[in-house]
Amino acid sequence: MRRRRTHGGWAVTSAALAVVLAAAAPAAAASSSTSVTASPSTTTVGGSVQLTASVTCDSDPSGGLGMTFFDGGDLLSTVPVGADGQATYTTSFTTTGTHTITAAYNGNGACDASNNTTTVQVSSAPTPPDGTSGLCLLACGGLISFVVGDIHNTVSVH
Repeated sequence: MRRRRTHGGWAVTSAALAVVLAAAAPAAAASSSTSVTASPSTTTVGGSVQLTASVTCDSDPSGGLGMTFFDGGDLLSTVPVGADGQATYTTSFTTTGTHTITAAYNGNGACDASNNTTTVQVSSAPTPPDGTSGLCLLACGGLISFVVGDIHNTVSVH
């Protein structure tokens, strides 16, 4: 590399710099598209939901920074993308309501980044019905019944 003195400072020959920059410039990445599904799309608080994202790209979408899943603005996780373009993550929710899930493919140099959203509807778990104080056989109040916890295990036959 040649240097020449100009106006009291050093300047790099611009032709040499242009060659270095041209050699370092990456090729353009192929465009990609992402789709995401939730199974099931309705659940109760604490229920498991599998998120599946698919990346379509003319090149191999694996590698890179993977697929990042968000619940609204909250980061859920980043997982790898397979050569088939698939990424899965299983989660559960602690709050009721509509959760907007975003799957963001982060690109890998060969494929551009892309994202898509889906929703999961979360409701509260149903309250179990009040039980009876004992185990009932042949219908409560029917032919045979006994009370759990009775140390003598009294059995009444009607």
